[in-house]
Amino acid sequence: MAEGNGSERVGLAQAILLDDPGFLRGIVERALQAILEEEMTAHLGAGRYERGEGRTGYRNGSTPRTLTTRVGTLTLQVPQDRAGTFSTELFARYQRSEQALVTTLMEMYVQGVSTRNVAAITEELCGTSVSKSQVSALVGRLEPELAAWRERRLTAAAYPYLVVDARYEHARVDGRVVSLGVLVVVGVRDDGRREILAVEEADTESEATYQELFKRLRDRGLRGVELVTSDDHRGLKAAIDRHFQGASWQRCQVHFTRNLCGMVALKHRARLAEALRGIFGAASLTQARAAARACVSDWKASHPLVAGKIDGEIEECLACYDFPAAHRARIRTTNGLERFNQELKRRTRVVRIFPNRTSVKRLVTALAMEQSEEWLSGRCYLNMEPLWEDRLRPVASPLTAYAAD
Repeated sequence: MAEGNGSERVGLAQAILLDDPGFLRGIVERALQAILEEEMTAHLGAGRYERGEGRTGYRNGSTPRTLTTRVGTLTLQVPQDRAGTFSTELFARYQRSEQALVTTLMEMYVQGVSTRNVAAITEELCGTSVSKSQVSALVGRLEPELAAWRERRLTAAAYPYLVVDARYEHARVDGRVVSLGVLVVVGVRDDGRREILAVEEADTESEATYQELFKRLRDRGLRGVELVTSDDHRGLKAAIDRHFQGASWQRCQVHFTRNLCGMVALKHRARLAEALRGIFGAASLTQARAAARACVSDWKASHPLVAGKIDGEIEECLACYDFPAAHRARIRTTNGLERFNQELKRRTRVVRIFPNRTSVKRLVTALAMEQSEEWLSGRCYLNMEPLWEDRLRPVASPLTAYAAD
C-alpha cells in the first residue's frame, strides 16, 4: 500500500508540473519574495512589528517589480523604507545569467539551429514573436557589461594561488558543430578570498593559447603568483615558466589518480587509489616520497607502466608541500572550481549546441561574474597568514613584497 501511495504521489507531482506550468513559477516567486523580505530585515535590523534597540529604520510599503526567468515572468513586491536607503542586487545579479541564457535560446530559434522544444521555451520566456531586432537589442544591453567585467583591472596586491581549468562546449562555427574550449582562471587573493579572473574561449589548449591568456592577465594587473594548479598540460607549464617566473606548478592530484586508475583493471583500482591517497595524505614531503617509492616497488612487477608513471611523474603532484599545511587541501586539486563547473553544466545542457562562439562566452561570463561576486562578498576561502609567515617573515607588510612586481 505504501508503494502504491508513493507512485500516486509521483504521478500527482508530474501531473501538476506538466498540466500547471504556473506551479513552479509560484514556488520560485515565493522563494525570491522571502529573500527580499530577509534583505529588508537585515537592512533595518528588525523584522516586521519587531521593536528593539538595533532598529535603524521603518518599512514604508512596497513597489511591484517584474523579473523574467526561465519559469516565466515573476511579479515581486520590493520592500521600501521611509528613508529610501534600501536597495537590492537581486534583480541585477539574477538577470545577467538569465538574459545570457535567454539570448542564446533566442539566437538558436532565429538562426534555425534550435534543438527540440526550443521554440516553445523561447515563446514562454520572451513572448510569441522572436525577431533578430529583439536579439540585437538584448545583446546590446548585456554585452558591454560582460565585456567590461572580462577586461576589468585586477586590484588585489597579490594573487598567490591560481587554478586553471578547461571545459568544452559544442558550438556552430563556419557551418559545422565543433568542440570549443572554455578556459577559466580562478585566483586566491592576498586577503584569502577567491575571484574568477578570466573567462576565455579557445579552439585548442595550446601553449600559444595559455601564453595569450596569461599575458592579458598580467596586463590587467595580475601579480604575486606563487602556485598554479591545473591538469597535466605541457603547454600550460611552458606558459607558467615564461609569465610567472619562480612560480610552482601543482598537477591536480584528482586528475592524476583518475588517469592512473584508468590504466589498471577494475578489480585493482580501489587498491591503487588507496595507495595514492597514502602518498597525497602524507604529513610531509619526505613521507610522501617514501610512500611513493613503496608504491612503485609494490606495482612494478604486475604493472610496470603504472609504476613507471608514478616514479616519473609523482613529483609534479607534490608541489603543494612547499606551501602551508593549512592550505594544501585546497591547492592540491582543481576541485575548488567543481561547484562552478557543475553550475555551468546545468545551464549549458539546456542549450546543448550553441549557435556561435560569442554565445558560449556570453553565458559562461555571466555565470562567472555572479559566482565571483558571491565569493568576494562571502567568507574567506583561506587564511593567508601562514603563507606570509613562511614567505615574507623579514618583510613588515605582506603586500610590500609585491609592490615592485
